[in-house]
Amino acid sequence: MCGIFAYLNYQVPRTRKEIFETLVKGLQRLEYRGYDSAGIAVDGPNKTGNHNDNKSICLIKKTGKVKALDEELYKKDSLDLDEELYTHFGIAHTRWATHGEPSELNSHPHRSDKDNGVLCALALAQEFVVIHNGIITNYKELKEYLMAKGYEFESETDTEVIPKLIKYVYDNRESVSISFSTLVERVIQQLEGAFALVFKSHHFPGEAVATRRGSPLLIGVRSQYELLTEHIPIQYNSARLKEKTQEKNSHNRPDCSNSISSVGDGKAVEYYFASDASAIIEHTNKVLYMEDDDIAIVAGGKLSIHRMKRQAGEDPARVIQTLQMELQQIMRGNFDAFMQKEIFEQPESVVNTMRGRICFDTHRVVLGGLKDHLKEIKRCRRLIMIGCGTSFHAAVATRQILEELTELPVMVELASDFLDRSTPVFRDDVCFFISQSGETADTLMALRYCKDHGALTVGITNTVGSSICRETNCGVHINAGPEIGVASTKAYTSQFVALTMFGLMVSEDRLSLQKRRLEIINGFKVLPELIKKVLSLDDNIKAIANELYQRKSLLVMGRGFNYATCLEGALKIKEITYMHSEGILAGELKHGPLALIDKHMPVIMIIMKDACYTKCQNALQQVTARSGRPIILCCEDDTEVTKNAYKTIELPHTVDCLQGILSVIPLQLLSFHLAVLRGFDVDCPRNLAKGQRERFFRVFDAWECPGSGEGTRQRWWS
Repeated sequence: MCGIFAYLNYQVPRTRKEIFETLVKGLQRLEYRGYDSAGIAVDGPNKTGNHNDNKSICLIKKTGKVKALDEELYKKDSLDLDEELYTHFGIAHTRWATHGEPSELNSHPHRSDKDNGVLCALALAQEFVVIHNGIITNYKELKEYLMAKGYEFESETDTEVIPKLIKYVYDNRESVSISFSTLVERVIQQLEGAFALVFKSHHFPGEAVATRRGSPLLIGVRSQYELLTEHIPIQYNSARLKEKTQEKNSHNRPDCSNSISSVGDGKAVEYYFASDASAIIEHTNKVLYMEDDDIAIVAGGKLSIHRMKRQAGEDPARVIQTLQMELQQIMRGNFDAFMQKEIFEQPESVVNTMRGRICFDTHRVVLGGLKDHLKEIKRCRRLIMIGCGTSFHAAVATRQILEELTELPVMVELASDFLDRSTPVFRDDVCFFISQSGETADTLMALRYCKDHGALTVGITNTVGSSICRETNCGVHINAGPEIGVASTKAYTSQFVALTMFGLMVSEDRLSLQKRRLEIINGFKVLPELIKKVLSLDDNIKAIANELYQRKSLLVMGRGFNYATCLEGALKIKEITYMHSEGILAGELKHGPLALIDKHMPVIMIIMKDACYTKCQNALQQVTARSGRPIILCCEDDTEVTKNAYKTIELPHTVDCLQGILSVIPLQLLSFHLAVLRGFDVDCPRNLAKGQRERFFRVFDAWECPGSGEGTRQRWWS
């Protein structure tokens, strides 16, 4: 998840060093969002001494931590750090790679001109630079069009089409008096996908334009003077006006009376643009939250909000709000821990995993990173799924549906055991390596072992540019966004979704499976809403946790599609509550685990209306016959099961192979509440570390490995 921060000081004297410090501190406040590189764009030196002259724009980018970028800023001898700038606009960005590996060229800000050097280009002014959070889904079409017009690209990103496009619009403007906001309006009309954007240009010094659609963006306002208003009426373009009239109006917009200014013209004011309030709160508690398709313009120290057209029922104004929260609370939003936040992000994270890959109208599934190898995958002898911990459980969860859809044998292996056995691997095998961070040591070693044996290797990771990403032949990026909490939650459900989509893609030409495919695709369509419905049961789950938190052990039972849910739920409880917990296959109950059952042993059973429903009811009878008091996860209105339950958590019903996504969420919430009640740090459990945390800033090291060339990385654009 990328982080945006920008700072505009109007008639507030700031040295370039102070501006750097503000921008860097803003990025540091966004570090929790996860990132692999960072960059800054500021005004270069004023060669003429005239404050009104257009200045060059200096770009400084670094892979790694914000600290590395901070150190790089002070290495630029050509920049006078003590130069005082009365009005200045600087932008900064932390990048979470989705298109292209972590590198300085792929880092933001992106520029409209390629002629200058990557770092601190001072010879010529960059005409336009932009920072972006989100994904542009039609970037390939835009890129092809712009390349045909002679515009050159230097990065692998989707974002670079934006500064190139605004330069194209500027180069083909019909009037020299066109405004910055009009250029941006025309650009965003061509963009599809989700974005939050902040633009800077040497053609419009001291001006800022920001817009959003589907990605968050807010503006902080600080002034020693009282603001004229805290309600900003929205200004609309009329579709009925001719283009010429429209442009004339937009050119004069910044001077309108509806914009914010300090009391009296020319008074000092500062503006802060950010992805969330954590980067702003230390500067000001006055913020304006932008809505989708808002365009915010700051010119002459005044802020105004514009929209292309009016929609029925929308608020005609934006309100400056006063934040009351502490900095640490805002970084987690309204949640007590990052793990809790990530659990509640799952409606959005599964959408991000599916976005651009499933067409619900045509019932097609395309994973761009695998399509070049699809024929080879279909000819293979078997699929081998390799992972550790939660990633291993994601493979277990999808094994049955993959066997059904691909009609291939599917082996699921723990990476460490796979290596210990020196498992036979052949050239006609396809091996999947599943890892949230892409840096799991055992999984990485298993990958190299399989490559040595000639198998086709496929990566399923959440980190572009990771070792697994670089070393596999092809793969899928799950787009879940960074996980800060050590216990994985949303990555599990996104891995689940990605692997199931793989099965759907492989089976597209199987006539006998079309009914089943349609059932699953329709299940994916409603999945985000069903997840929200499950999350609404949080209070019920917390009440159950109050009864269990003093127990020393806990059993979780299920079978069929829900066996993996038992393993994953038990792992979450072990990870963060330090209770002994065990996931048990219900069919094995009488082969040992039944000896543990009595009225003192907490038992959670997952009994859903699927092919194993009757068999799970038999296991329930065995538990209740031994005075067990089962807590049952079941389908809504299942009276047959609830009459034998001590407690129930009733879940919405979905297609059997996707039910595990819904049934794992109550166990994630239960583990969270148990850990809180037992007084433990949810995000940082003892003895454990996040692969993503430990390796966040090492994934861009130069690895000498086969298959890490440019062609290999491009296949990961899925």
